[in-house]
Amino acid sequence: MEAALANPKVKAWLERYPPNPSTAANFRTESRTWVVKAWSGEAGQIALAVVEDTTGRVTEAWTGPQVAWKMARGRDGAFGGKTLLDPYVWLGFCLVFFVGLADFRRLLSTRNLDLLVLLAFSVSLVFFNRGEVFRSIPLVYPVLVYLLARGLWVGSGRRASPLRSGWPTWAIAAAAVFLLGFRIGLNVEAPRGVIDVGLAGVAGASRILDGEAPYGNMPQRTGLEPCGPEDLDGDVRDHVQTNGRCEAAIERGDTYGPVSYLGYVPATAIFGWSGKWDSLPAAHATSIAFDLLAILGLVLIGRRFGGFRLATLLAFAWSAYPFTAYALNANTNDTIMPAFLVLGFWLASSAWARGAAVALAGWTKFAALLVAPLWATYPSFEMRRLLRFGLAFAGATVLAFAVLFLQPDLWDALRAFWDRTLGFQVGRDSPWSLWGWGQYHAKGIPDLGFVQPVLVALAVVLALVVAFLPRRKGPVELAALTAAVLVAFQITLTHWFYLYLPWVLPFVLLWLLLPQQSGSYGNGNLTASIDEALPVSASHSMSAPSMRTPP
Repeated sequence: MEAALANPKVKAWLERYPPNPSTAANFRTESRTWVVKAWSGEAGQIALAVVEDTTGRVTEAWTGPQVAWKMARGRDGAFGGKTLLDPYVWLGFCLVFFVGLADFRRLLSTRNLDLLVLLAFSVSLVFFNRGEVFRSIPLVYPVLVYLLARGLWVGSGRRASPLRSGWPTWAIAAAAVFLLGFRIGLNVEAPRGVIDVGLAGVAGASRILDGEAPYGNMPQRTGLEPCGPEDLDGDVRDHVQTNGRCEAAIERGDTYGPVSYLGYVPATAIFGWSGKWDSLPAAHATSIAFDLLAILGLVLIGRRFGGFRLATLLAFAWSAYPFTAYALNANTNDTIMPAFLVLGFWLASSAWARGAAVALAGWTKFAALLVAPLWATYPSFEMRRLLRFGLAFAGATVLAFAVLFLQPDLWDALRAFWDRTLGFQVGRDSPWSLWGWGQYHAKGIPDLGFVQPVLVALAVVLALVVAFLPRRKGPVELAALTAAVLVAFQITLTHWFYLYLPWVLPFVLLWLLLPQQSGSYGNGNLTASIDEALPVSASHSMSAPSMRTPP
């Protein structure tokens, strides 16, 4: 006990609390170690240490968020894989991303600064990988606020010209193909690189294939017979479920929208699920598929709005950005939502397509629901378009929620959906934002939770305001304001993580790279919107968009 409390890290953290905390020690016979725990009032458990019985050496010391959150302990390669997080590999991605997209003729331009800001999340990630939560999280907010401000600035029609890369098109295309193959190779070479989100997706898809909705039916461990080995903490994850299978528990895996689980159904139907948290090939396949789908959507946007060069630039930018590779290697579900939004942007001239895309994206990750007012009123408010958007949104919503009809009682299924998703997320605690630190009741750690409701209200107001201002919008404005709304949502989150950056990236890239069309209502000039045109062919000259009245 004395050795654990005298550990410099533990001792420094305990000084933030009243003296004489409650303590307890348990002996592990298998490892011949003592597990020492300390508690303090409302803060609960505040420290954990592992001490060798024979030597008295402290082998592990965890404090604050590291006690309850293993992901806060800076485990090497726990997210993104060890190869990607190798400093040379990560910096290589950053360098290629910037050099491939930057305009060196205007080196000090704000558009080049936008690229650097996108990469600036890497600084926070360094501290996260070291397990320094209270340093990593504050570094996120200046970057998010910058992206919010820039999105609003560009969305108001103030971007003068697109970012111009100096690379020849063939070099951009070759680099994009190489990076795409390299990223997929990193995913395949790490068969154990699936985090709990990927496990939840496969488990939910397995439930759907078995004729059950995921909500309230995820594999549990409470009150069930264990059927697997103990981990280092003496916990058993695998338990015999009510279906008779030995499955890995993922109690809170049903916090996402139904499309998130439906997205895993094809791969789970093909590869199956052993019930264990093993290599989970269905999770790998789903992550790769939606990563490719997001790239395909960007290519289609590029072909429509700027031809082959813009298509290759967008594909290259997604493939070179290190945080999309980070999400891919973690085998998470965070590229499903942006993939749907990107495809909706490609077909933005159709209110039907926009409505369906926002619904599918929103019932994957709820953040996308905030862009519904903006997308419903694009390029300007008109009741006819709004009605079509609403009908498409409602139709896609009914299809997404068809999984609830798998339950015998629809009302109970809807209640379970609410309780397990939004009901849980609204009240959860997390160290991954400034708004959740009050739970630690520690001296020197600010409690800023009172700010969060104000920011939530402002994000909702922003989502409504940008639906009507500016009154008319072109593709550049739509992209920039979509990014701004999604960033505003992320700023309000109690649980923010680097895996959420792919939600925003496509729309930052679009505000940077889309050509300034005559359809952009920038600087207050009312001109014909490219959105009013039918889909543009790959060979169509973007300098002379068709001027048709919207349907």
